[in-house]
Amino acid sequence: MGNFGLPSIIAKTGTSVAAVSTDPVEGTSGIADRLGAEREIRRRLLDYCRGIDTCDVGLVASVYHPDSFDDHGSFQGSGHDFARYATAALRERYEATQHTIGDSAFDWMDHGTVATETYVQAQHLGRDDDGHYLEWFAGVYVDLFELRDGSWRIAKRRLLHPWDKIERIDLCFEPGRFTDRTRV
Repeated sequence: MGNFGLPSIIAKTGTSVAAVSTDPVEGTSGIADRLGAEREIRRRLLDYCRGIDTCDVGLVASVYHPDSFDDHGSFQGSGHDFARYATAALRERYEATQHTIGDSAFDWMDHGTVATETYVQAQHLGRDDDGHYLEWFAGVYVDLFELRDGSWRIAKRRLLHPWDKIERIDLCFEPGRFTDRTRV
């Protein structure tokens, strides 16, 4: 099956693992630049989750460079095509979803390229003839972010999938008790 982690993405870019730098940057301005970049990258990751959960194809597409590549297992293609595919599939199959990201590891390859690994958990609320069910999904987004035209966006993404489960549930609040999150 091969290695699906960070070294695999780095190998696809033609950069050796030894070229990845996690060493501190010399000087205050270098550290400030990296912290600013990491903040912008985290914002892209959050925008992705918000876009997926609201089925906002434009927001999901905005986190990818136009020539990006996304490997979500069942889907392999451009990030923009993935945005269309995923938002349509989620809207059709589930009543609601919630994607929550954890910490991100940042491995700087150079001043314009950062490899990241970000933990994600997703819950998908569905309904069938037997009632409501909740799909739990654990994953890791392994991303290669590139700075182009002053903006950090995903150039390559691979989703790793360590586990999932499904459970039957009874909803605990009557409809209308809270404001529903709308989809685009």
